[in-house]
Amino acid sequence: MRYLFPALLGFCGIAVLVSLGTWQLRRLEWKNAMLAEIDARITATPVAVPATPDPDVDRFLPVQAEGTLGVADLTVLASIKQVGAVHRVVTTLTLKDGRRLLVDAGYRRVGEPVAARKEQIVSVTGNLHWPDETDSFTPAPDGSLWFARDVPAMAAALGTEPVLIVAREIAPNPTGLATLPVSSEGIPNDHLEYALTWFGLALVWLGMTLFLMWRIKRRTA
Repeated sequence: MRYLFPALLGFCGIAVLVSLGTWQLRRLEWKNAMLAEIDARITATPVAVPATPDPDVDRFLPVQAEGTLGVADLTVLASIKQVGAVHRVVTTLTLKDGRRLLVDAGYRRVGEPVAARKEQIVSVTGNLHWPDETDSFTPAPDGSLWFARDVPAMAAALGTEPVLIVAREIAPNPTGLATLPVSSEGIPNDHLEYALTWFGLALVWLGMTLFLMWRIKRRTA
């Protein structure tokens, strides 16, 4: 009878922790399927930019557009693994029908010289994106230097539609920038680590329960 409470406590704790770990494994399966769907969408055959793109329906839509690449740039301070601090460059693309869109043309390292260029007709292949990078702590832009990609605000600053093409390829490319295409790599997927944490805690709980029962046995021996 003296072992009943610690055994019950141990069983309930282990059951809760194992169920949380199992739930995270189900979340991992769901997230992997979602990422696979996003990757398939990103790499699909490009289409023309829709007349009225929807930020939810058309997110990551692969597109191709021809037009005049502008020279009015906004630079966004960012960081890339194994590269360091960079400036992403957002500029304009004026299509033949007069529509003006935003283009994330790529990046250069902070401190690299800015290459002079003229307006030029180019073909841009990439993906539509409405990044969610701003919050209440994001500093306001400092002139042409921004600290997050805010599509509506950037569109207002450059006089374009609130539509951003993140370039995969610009041909010809007068910017000299390395493109930074959309990918699923930036989407968090930590469910396996969470699952291992919960299962590890379950093992610790089991060890603590066994130790408690051993202590009770010694006291009553």
